[in-house]
Amino acid sequence: MSQPPYRSQQTRPPAVAGLFYPAEPARLRADVESMLAGARADADAAPTPPAALIVPHAGYVYSGPTAALAWARAESLRGRVRRVVLLGPAHRMGVRALALPGHRAMDTPLGPVTVEVPAQIEALASSSLVVARPDVHAAEHSLEVQLPFLLTVLPEASVVPLAVGRVDADRVAEAIRPFLGGSDTLVVVSSDLSHYLPQAEARRVDDATIQRILALRADISPDEACGATCINALLLAAGEQGLGPRLLGTATSADTIGTPERVVGYGAIAFDAPAAP
Repeated sequence: MSQPPYRSQQTRPPAVAGLFYPAEPARLRADVESMLAGARADADAAPTPPAALIVPHAGYVYSGPTAALAWARAESLRGRVRRVVLLGPAHRMGVRALALPGHRAMDTPLGPVTVEVPAQIEALASSSLVVARPDVHAAEHSLEVQLPFLLTVLPEASVVPLAVGRVDADRVAEAIRPFLGGSDTLVVVSSDLSHYLPQAEARRVDDATIQRILALRADISPDEACGATCINALLLAAGEQGLGPRLLGTATSADTIGTPERVVGYGAIAFDAPAAP
């Protein structure tokens, strides 16, 4: 993919360090390790490593423990996975495409993560499905908050960071299909669930959404998940490949430090390859 002429810096700086997660490296590392340790203690034994994950992306004080449930499942992939295809919704800038940051790396307080543009993604630029848009990534948190977990769990992996704008889910699935189930790639969808409902109503809505995800029904709406397009794309591709979704855990912001009157819902879901006959 040709680089745009306005590419002036090689590394995207963190935008939400100190806001969504600690900016001080030692504290951030300790927090991530602590959340992963808690997730390991709560996890059931999994028969196979995941091919894909759905992970929440709020501030760590709200959704970090739920996110850790998903990332802890990826620890079994260390030394095998060299690439994470990471998709999340573009919250701040409009784009009718899947946007790459246009930089060679994305920085974090724990160090940079190398940005990779595989040939399969580069090929999608010819139809304008994939574009290089540093402005879309500049203040976006949905991908950035996953990077400290990625660096801790899969420190040798590069990232293919795709901020997903107004694109049909079946088109987004085109970007996922070449990588889903590959021995060297993990697909991660970054998404929260319902937003700003009372606790009881949020749990009812989120439970129904999760049941449809577990049934591979690619009809999740933006009111039910901010990353609905990314989730639906993963569900389409996962269904084609026979991957089985597995619920790892759910929570709302009121389960950590939020108030029950107006909560955000979170879910961690792994997609496993079918068991060998």
